[in-house]
Amino acid sequence: MEVLCQGEFKHDPKNIILIGFMGCGKSAIGKELSRILNYPLIDIDHEIEKTENKTIPEIFSEVGEAGFRQKETNLLDQLIAQNPSKSIISTGGGIVIAPENQKKLTNLGFTVWLSATPETIMQRIQGSSRPLLQTKDPLGTIKELLTQRESFYKNTAKVQIETDDLLIPEIASGVLETARYHFCR
Repeated sequence: MEVLCQGEFKHDPKNIILIGFMGCGKSAIGKELSRILNYPLIDIDHEIEKTENKTIPEIFSEVGEAGFRQKETNLLDQLIAQNPSKSIISTGGGIVIAPENQKKLTNLGFTVWLSATPETIMQRIQGSSRPLLQTKDPLGTIKELLTQRESFYKNTAKVQIETDDLLIPEIASGVLETARYHFCR
């Protein structure tokens, strides 16, 4: 098991929170960090699917984006009430849209923004059924949503890691090094 810091942490809780647009690697990196650190992984999208007993596209179809975003906020509130420590938390790409969620996420732990170019995102999510990309121009939609969300990601993250040309172990290593620095200073 990898240790983030020997001795006392100055910041509590010791969670690592992954934010970023769909297709930037939050779930994959979350799994890798969980494996390396032996920390539990809390994947907010998967938790919503479990709670609702439906897929994300089904939920979007039934309650729309606003209803889904409210489910994200509700789950985030439940998570905060549980006060997890030493967890990896992978979020949905739009959770940062709500200003109150930005604050909640930063209070939960060390927030890392995983980013990628629109072209990389498009390549990674090809063949998936992402509700927000069911448009005539998915690449244009990605570019538009990234532009809308960039300031939200910046306001929430302690650090940004561009994932375009990196492998999962390389990204996980970058997250670990920045988290180690954050928690040990």
